[in-house]
Amino acid sequence: MSAPPGVPSDAQIKHLEFIQNTVARLAGNSFLAKGWALTISAALYGVSASRLSPWIALAAIGPTLGFWWLDSYFLQQERLFRCLYNDVRKPDSSVELFSMDTSPYRGDVHVVWRRVFFSSTLRVFYGALVVAGMVLVIVGSIYDAKSESSPRTKAATSSILSSD
Repeated sequence: MSAPPGVPSDAQIKHLEFIQNTVARLAGNSFLAKGWALTISAALYGVSASRLSPWIALAAIGPTLGFWWLDSYFLQQERLFRCLYNDVRKPDSSVELFSMDTSPYRGDVHVVWRRVFFSSTLRVFYGALVVAGMVLVIVGSIYDAKSESSPRTKAATSSILSSD
């Protein structure tokens, strides 16, 4: 017994559920990437601020950019699966049943990697983390330059070096 026209079959509904589960898993991975990025950045930026070390802040920007890239990959995959979902849900869909192939959608404008990487949600979140890191690098560099030129630092450095 087949479904009436316009009503998805049980197999189509199951296919849509598979795609929905994949999208949910990718969204969860994206959430975890943001959590790890925030945790690692906050920890390294905190250490950098307490020691006024621009090098620690600069080192923290690397993992932040890495998590930004990873998160953009998850978002790109999520968008590809949403495109697949939109095609599968159509009554006259030409998508093979239970296919999870997203390659036909890679040319869509909204799933191009660069556009996803600089999407508003990722740009605001990771951009704020990178800007915070750059501020700490600048402040730490200014403090570092001032402390190197102060007479007290020079005297302390020379006494340490001469004690050898």
